[in-house]
Amino acid sequence: MTPIEYDPAELSAKVLSKAGVIVVAIAVLAFFFSSYSIISPGNTGVIFNVWTGSLRTVPQGIAWRVPFITQVQSYPTALRTYTMVRRATEGSATGDDSIDLPTREGQHITQDISVTFNTSEGQAAQVFKAFRGADISEIEATFIRRTIITVAQNTAGQMDLSEVISSKRSQLQEGIQANLGAELTKMGFHLDKVNLGASHLPQSLEVQMQQKMAAQQQAQQAEYELQKNQMLAKAEVAKAEGEAQATLVRAKAQAEANRLLQATLTANLIQGKAIDKWNGVLPQVSGGATPFIDLRALATTK
Repeated sequence: MTPIEYDPAELSAKVLSKAGVIVVAIAVLAFFFSSYSIISPGNTGVIFNVWTGSLRTVPQGIAWRVPFITQVQSYPTALRTYTMVRRATEGSATGDDSIDLPTREGQHITQDISVTFNTSEGQAAQVFKAFRGADISEIEATFIRRTIITVAQNTAGQMDLSEVISSKRSQLQEGIQANLGAELTKMGFHLDKVNLGASHLPQSLEVQMQQKMAAQQQAQQAEYELQKNQMLAKAEVAKAEGEAQATLVRAKAQAEANRLLQATLTANLIQGKAIDKWNGVLPQVSGGATPFIDLRALATTK
């Protein structure tokens, strides 16, 4: 049997032909997969044409595009929360990310805060233009973060320390929300809610606050005891006045009764009452007192 002889030129042409087919297939697949993007649920896509500079928004799902001519970016229409807290594992950034807040007296505390926001399909193109097509995570790490810090510090700097951490805390939150909402709106975002978490005081300041609170509690306790004693004293006075008034009323009543009795008493009435109570036995021993029965009067009546 004679061996089969291969023409090197023919073999090379076949290899190149197969390689060309594979390259074309890969190119077709690459072109196909780069011709669309997936817009995740809760997001709106923005398609940008690099030739014309036009923008259009598309809802969640598949967004078709022309490779190398159009690019697609998505922005959240569902609510998204950016959190800045002291605990390393709970915030949007690692480590202690709580905000340093100055107060009107020049004191400083750190504050946990979370901000919930989103955009709309109508505003997504505005966000794309404002941030030159940047991804939402990049926008959060720069614009959102810096704006939260600036607004919170400016708002807290107009308040006293006691107001920031207690008496006007709700006003601080409302002030941050109003000012931050205005800043985010300018860039195409909508602010949903600002939530203030824990406030963290420096150790020295915390000791001062604890001492102040203890003094206030002692003052409140002293005030309570004073009011209690005053109430008890008033109760005792009222009781004494009541008893005195009752005694006076009884005395007046008794005096009036004695007066009426005195006005109605006569000698005959007194003697008649004495006779009614006499048992008919004469006293065995008589002293110098005059008997209370007038025997002559009795004899005359018979």
